[in-house]
Amino acid sequence: MNKSGLIDSLQSETGLSKAKAEQVVDIFFDTISEALARGDRVEIRGFCSIFVKDYKGYIGRNPKTGTPVEIPPKKLPFFKCGKELKERVDY
Repeated sequence: MNKSGLIDSLQSETGLSKAKAEQVVDIFFDTISEALARGDRVEIRGFCSIFVKDYKGYIGRNPKTGTPVEIPPKKLPFFKCGKELKERVDY
């Protein structure tokens, strides 16, 4: 399922107009993105938790030339599946 599929599903389940359903989905994802950008943890009980992991910088290698390349530190979102979602998928 992609974003438009989610919008269509929300529209059919709630009777909202397509524009309102799209607005709800956009607000939902924007709120999660803003929370992660602030460094907050997002937890939706039974579904998932999403948090930002810090990765240290390191020296890597260019696979073509073999020369060392400095990889800068970075932050990436990390998704952890909830227990109920695991059970539902592994029925």
